[in-house]
Amino acid sequence: MFRSLFGQVMGGTAVKNITPTEVQEKLDSKQPVLILDVRQPEEYSYDGHIKGSRLMPLGSLRNRLGELPRNTPIVVVCRSGARSRTACEMLMTQGFEDVSNLGGGMIAWKRAKLPHA
Repeated sequence: MFRSLFGQVMGGTAVKNITPTEVQEKLDSKQPVLILDVRQPEEYSYDGHIKGSRLMPLGSLRNRLGELPRNTPIVVVCRSGARSRTACEMLMTQGFEDVSNLGGGMIAWKRAKLPHA
């Protein structure tokens, strides 16, 4: 139950989960945030994505860390929340501090009836 409420503990640091509604509130309020989508290009194109998100498939993430801002909060998204959790763990081990996992991924986003491209 602790993990489902507060995120999975990894190396003493919990991966923070954020709900689709909380992400939409950040976007609506124009708070600086990078939505990082770690799915494959075909998933991003055909299954929809959060408008303004940046595609960086999980398999290429480690080699592209230099392209990501370290001073902007990052919300990581995938289809269900599993790959994005892995990406969050990777980012955190590389020194990124303000990283959140979109709990439930794009499945939860669509269930919440939030806009997507």
